[in-house]
Amino acid sequence: MYPKTPLDAVRFPLILLNQPFSHQQKHLDVLWEQSSLQAVTDGANNSLYELMKAENTTRFVPDLVTGDFDSIREEVKSFMEEKGSKIIHTPDQDKTDFRKCLEIVADQVKNEKVDFVVAFGAFGGRLDHVLSNINTLFEAPSIIKYPLYLIGDYNISFLLMPGHHTIDISSGLEGSTCGLFPLGGKCEGITTTGLKWNLNQDQMEFGGLISSCNTYEKDATEVTVENNSPILWTMDIAK
Repeated sequence: MYPKTPLDAVRFPLILLNQPFSHQQKHLDVLWEQSSLQAVTDGANNSLYELMKAENTTRFVPDLVTGDFDSIREEVKSFMEEKGSKIIHTPDQDKTDFRKCLEIVADQVKNEKVDFVVAFGAFGGRLDHVLSNINTLFEAPSIIKYPLYLIGDYNISFLLMPGHHTIDISSGLEGSTCGLFPLGGKCEGITTTGLKWNLNQDQMEFGGLISSCNTYEKDATEVTVENNSPILWTMDIAK
């Protein structure tokens, strides 16, 4: 199920990626307050620092500050460390800051009960960064055993591994559009219910059929997806 339980009844670590947060602050506020661990990558700390300066608070001091530190300002790193953040330098240039942060978070929560992981600030800005974040979504099953959700610019995306999936769309927080994208390669025999344009044992691949700009059947409360290879699900979040 993806996901049906209210945020205040689940346990999840939060990773913040390097995007401005001011236009999404209402989502940031909720995720930050409800998360069990906050890990912030490199330049994303600059944005949090500016939010705290504007509010004259220290409420966005994370548990972990990670990255190769090519973007974070020195004053920001010093401030976060002084206020209690654990500073973890990850200089490996063969991995992205997101992947390295996810590996650290996986180690931090390995003995804890966790329902899923949220990465906020995953979309918007440079296309290469967006595609890199999606690539990390495909890498995630080999790093952490919990589902990983990417959120940003009023979208949420997650990977559907082979099998049968039920996606709850009854929270009232959903926007009107959704889609399925076979980014990892050809996906054969995909079947859905609950969509305006459902799939029935169809084959999807780039250069062929994809499901973009889809929406939900009237009065639908859930979407089901049956797939035999990994496929990306994406949906709007109500503004």
